[in-house]
Amino acid sequence: MNQILKDNLGRKLGEIRDEGTRQTIYDYLGRRLGYFDGRYTYDSLGRRIGEGNLLTMLLR
Repeated sequence: MNQILKDNLGRKLGEIRDEGTRQTIYDYLGRRLGYFDGRYTYDSLGRRIGEGNLLTMLLR
């Protein structure tokens, strides 16, 4: 299930997509910002950000 993230004016900020066992976040241009593997959140370079689902923190 895809989740569209919008601001208070209805503009698309990004999207979270289910891709197998992980969730991946993309910005409004379709660039991958990171993913959540069920335990940890990683940025676009594969660096671990923290424990739990912190995907929305990767939106700028």
